[in-house]
Amino acid sequence: MPHSDRHALRRDKLRAAIIKKGLDGLLVTSCSNVTYLTGFTGDSSYLLMTRSGELVISDFRYVTQLDEECPGLDRFIRGPQITVTEAAAKVLKRSKLARIGIEGASLTVASKELIEKKLPRAELVTTGGLVEGLRQTKDADEVAAIRRAIRHAERAFAVLRATLRPDQTEKEVADNLEMQIRQQGAKQTSFTPIVAVGAKGALPHYRPGRERIDAAGVVLVDWGADEGLYKSDLTRILVTGRIPPKLESAYEVVLMAQRRAIEMIRPGATCQDVDAAARGVIQKAGFGRRFGHALGHGVGLDIHEAPRVGPGQKHLLKAGMVMTVEPGIYLPGRFGVRIEDDVLVTKDGCEVLSTLPKEFADTVVL
Repeated sequence: MPHSDRHALRRDKLRAAIIKKGLDGLLVTSCSNVTYLTGFTGDSSYLLMTRSGELVISDFRYVTQLDEECPGLDRFIRGPQITVTEAAAKVLKRSKLARIGIEGASLTVASKELIEKKLPRAELVTTGGLVEGLRQTKDADEVAAIRRAIRHAERAFAVLRATLRPDQTEKEVADNLEMQIRQQGAKQTSFTPIVAVGAKGALPHYRPGRERIDAAGVVLVDWGADEGLYKSDLTRILVTGRIPPKLESAYEVVLMAQRRAIEMIRPGATCQDVDAAARGVIQKAGFGRRFGHALGHGVGLDIHEAPRVGPGQKHLLKAGMVMTVEPGIYLPGRFGVRIEDDVLVTKDGCEVLSTLPKEFADTVVL
């Protein structure tokens, strides 16, 4: 499907949701949501969706970019004397819309209050998930972009693995990984890579420090690539010396948990059931208290997006969703084990998009 037609179809689906909510319009303020609906990749810009049309609110810096990325879309180009929120208020006042939806997850309280002050007769209705709900199901082009992001990440990891030295620090390895991700063709990393040696791996969102790779027998690496718009998210451990006690047994439990969860992924399954499949394996092995986060999350334009795969999440999986499956066991003061892959829900099951080997023997590098 042509680029412009794909975005027009998305806006039509959103317009139907706006009408169903009884809104006259929706002010889209999330940069990722604006990109998803228009193809525009700049920032500091909003999109006003109404029942009959749409308008991009931007500024002089992006005039040419708007022409190239979303030709034909109506636009309001603000001057340097007003902010994007003030420009939005001006556009909304001209539009005379009575019930206007706003994105509660991205519009600040201060911005909402400014718009309310400028539009005393309009009703601002806080909404959540209208665009994000559409974004959950990826089309073929989006899946292809995620595959590219995964390939960039995997090639970079292969280089890192082949060049790993015992005297490197966590930060040096993380910096090298970021460089390799760019050299493999990605725009940038999806997030700051986690490189955690030994006991630091028991901190799920640890920031790389000065610990040397040879300070313990294991290092956890969590990284991803941004191919330009879409992202990937992967985690592996590397055994770099003498294998710490219980590491292999904990690893086998995590790997079995991940496989059980992946077996559950299919259209109609609930997110909580997929989570429970992995969590049950870890609990049965006696590590239940050492797995304290959700099993996974959606990945796409944002590194964390819907759906959330965790306890109590009754959302049904649909073909086209892409999510991480990342069970873990974290033993404070000793080590952390997490195995993470990106998985596509297909019409009759699922496909693991990432291809890095993950048997315990595959983790040994030094």
